[in-house]
Amino acid sequence: MFSCAAAAKSGAEELGQLAVQIIRFVDDAQPGWIACEFVDAHGRTHTLIDKVPIFSDIVLDAESIYPQPGTVGCEIVARYKGANGVELLRISTAKPWCITSTEELSEFVVLPSQVGAD
Repeated sequence: MFSCAAAAKSGAEELGQLAVQIIRFVDDAQPGWIACEFVDAHGRTHTLIDKVPIFSDIVLDAESIYPQPGTVGCEIVARYKGANGVELLRISTAKPWCITSTEELSEFVVLPSQVGAD
């Protein structure tokens, strides 16, 4: 089972911001909850759901227009070349905000172009 406490104890880290698309408003419980998606390096779509401020500085609600661009903090766990020579990043959304996907995943393989500096 995933543990945020265990994730928070790792040593040196490189943090970044994973680009996501905010696709819908989920719940108006303060401060509002939204769903975001991104496509990993293997073409698989992942959905993340959490509070609006985790993904955007913009005030969003049920009346906002979607999709909207957003980001989520992540830790760059590894950089490597895939079988076809393309550079890949293995990232974790467990840091800094303990975010998991709707499938309870927190590690993903993405392209470097999907992750900006923190």
